[in-house]
Amino acid sequence: MLTIRSPAFANGAEIPVRHTCEGDDVSPALEFAGAPQGAKSLALVVHDPDAPDPAAPKMDWVHWVLYNLPPACKGLPQGVAESALPAGTLPGLNDWKRAGYGGPCPPIGKHRYFFVLYALDTVLDDLGTPTRQRLERAIAGHLLAKAEVMGTYQKAH
Repeated sequence: MLTIRSPAFANGAEIPVRHTCEGDDVSPALEFAGAPQGAKSLALVVHDPDAPDPAAPKMDWVHWVLYNLPPACKGLPQGVAESALPAGTLPGLNDWKRAGYGGPCPPIGKHRYFFVLYALDTVLDDLGTPTRQRLERAIAGHLLAKAEVMGTYQKAH
């Protein structure tokens, strides 16, 4: 069974400040396991469905998009640089209109952040820094398994 976890926070628990805009804004370490037989690549999407206000969400804010990770990849180290990603891994565009990780920075309330790992039966073409929506269209029909871990964050002030 495909799994994703982070040693930085338990599923459903608060994401440490270090991984947010109030800290160093570095990605948390992630651990992957159980890629199914036949998987040719993995994709990762980190998103917040509670933006901008959990009481009245209006959008699903994307924090990180990666695709074409090798299926044997066992995870990513904390604060992984684009140059240190596994060979073949390509970045997508987050909702700040840049590639790479952007940490939790909720304007109001406690938000949920989903780290979603997809196992695919194909290696995707170079999509040229795709948005989450473009990536999801490309993976349609190729999904073998999906796993997620969720953390929460609320600003101190």
